[in-house]
Formats: sequence, structure tokens, C-alpha cells
Amino acid sequence: MRYRVFIRSWWKVNKTGNWPNNLEPHCGRKSTLRWANSEAEARAIAQQYNATHNPGRLSRKAEFEGC
Repeated sequence: MRYRVFIRSWWKVNKTGNWPNNLEPHCGRKSTLRWANSEAEARAIAQQYNATHNPGRLSRKAEFEGC
């Protein structure tokens, strides 16, 4: 099985005043980072990305899924 490692945000800006800090929960679009041949490799890629990149206000982080 192959694994897709991707990046997405978990919040979006909503300036209607209905959300605390103007952030609304939102699963963002998946942007492929890399493909991996094992779950262990996919996990390592995602962990390395998350350790070296600031998730910022929108909590942009790497994840993976089996394909």
C-alpha cells in the first residue's frame, strides 16, 4: 500500500464576529507533500515536516493516509 503525505489547515479566517479570534474550524484542502511506501515512512515524513515548520494561526500541519 502507498501512503500520501499531505498538508492542510484546520482553521479558516471568518471575520463575521461569530467565532473566537475570528477563526472558524475548517478542514482545508489537502496539498500533497510526498508519497511513501510504508506507514512508518509516511509517519516519519509528516513528523519531520511538523517539527521543522511552524503551523501558524491556521494550524497548517502534515498528515498521511493510505491509498
